[in-house]
Amino acid sequence: MSTLLHRHKATDGDDSQNDIEMKNSTSPTAPPEAHTVEKHSVLPIHRVNHNGHKVTKHIAPDGESGRKGIHPLHFFRIVWRSSSDASRAVNILWPAVPAAIAMRYARKDQNLAIFVLSYIAMVPCANLIGFAGQELARKLPKVFGILLETTLGSVVEIILFMVLLTKGQIAVIQAAILGSILATLLLCLGLCFFAGGMRRDEQEFEEAVSEVGSGLLLTAGVGLAVPTIFYIALDGTPNVTHDQLEIDVTTVSRITSVFLIIAYAFYIWFQTQTHHGIYDTILEADEERDADRHKDLKKDKLTFTECVIALTISIALVTLIAIALVEKIPAIVENHNVTEAFTGLILVPLVEKAAEHLTAVDEAWDNQMNFALSHVLGATIQTALFNAPLVVIVGWGLGKQMNLNFDLFNIVVLILAILVVGNFLRDQKSNYLEGALCVIVYGIIAVAAFYYPGTDVKADTPE
Repeated sequence: MSTLLHRHKATDGDDSQNDIEMKNSTSPTAPPEAHTVEKHSVLPIHRVNHNGHKVTKHIAPDGESGRKGIHPLHFFRIVWRSSSDASRAVNILWPAVPAAIAMRYARKDQNLAIFVLSYIAMVPCANLIGFAGQELARKLPKVFGILLETTLGSVVEIILFMVLLTKGQIAVIQAAILGSILATLLLCLGLCFFAGGMRRDEQEFEEAVSEVGSGLLLTAGVGLAVPTIFYIALDGTPNVTHDQLEIDVTTVSRITSVFLIIAYAFYIWFQTQTHHGIYDTILEADEERDADRHKDLKKDKLTFTECVIALTISIALVTLIAIALVEKIPAIVENHNVTEAFTGLILVPLVEKAAEHLTAVDEAWDNQMNFALSHVLGATIQTALFNAPLVVIVGWGLGKQMNLNFDLFNIVVLILAILVVGNFLRDQKSNYLEGALCVIVYGIIAVAAFYYPGTDVKADTPE
């Protein structure tokens, strides 16, 4: 933590504080004993941040609110303001939250209405998780804050996966895993490139961010594809029965999941321990390029307590709404001409990743492309290396035949998307053309997923 305090010594508030101390020490009217106390005192000197707030121990100056505990009026005003204009617009959807909950219990037979209201209600709840996570991340060291913010942003995804798992919606989970990666890689990254490119001819980002992200994505893609390739290679061979092949591919998936989680642990250790200095420098330089940094610094901040309360409320609401949403998926698939492939690959990922997408696009718009890439690639890597393996391991514990044997269409699309994005990241530059191409590729995949026939084979696999 001493490193954190040293890192923020150059803030405006500290400069003024240092000036005061210098004046006190050089003033001809100051008594001699005052010089002695100033020079030799072991008591901590209270520092102030850019807004003149005394900095609390272990809190980064940028995240200091100047308050403690919870102040309801301040809390609701700051939450309503949110982190950007787009996030603030999302807050208009909050009336859908009580409406969705009430509809679920009052009119259980209204499948389409409950599904639509729950789908809409998930967006402001996920947005609150993202905003509270961002406020909490401001109070912490840069790299750790980004990782925490990304993890909290994935809470919605993890909750949805677990609810789908308990309901036996294996096919939807498998599609949602790959759909989440595709939505973040192609749609979100494409919008980041496009938004930033509309204000500048080109945006540059650091090799340390793009190269590590690309390598991990390719590793994750291979890891997720191996069980599928294993199944396809042995399916129909005379010396392996179908039942035995199902058991073997599940075993391979579980072992692969353990290896993927180990890879994720190495990634976390790499960023937070051995190479955190590189990322700290990159992200701090990005903050200096922030087009509206002066506005962000002046905004009121949530206290640590208020961040925890906001996260608790939003996670509870997301869980409740996710249950209502998942319960109606079978009825929507059966009665409204929507396939499981489209539901899992497109619909579910769009709502679960809404908050992260808004945050990343806003950062790219403000010329913080390294921050945007850290969110996009970090969220994608977490889904591939942690969230997907986690649901396999939890399914293992629950006796569910959850595995990584994806549909061939989905896994091929995933590998192609990773290759496309990796090619765009190679030169450490982006523009609106590359962003538009990424979004177009995602649109093509969405159309194909809409017409792709659903299959219930994996969903009906015996436990």
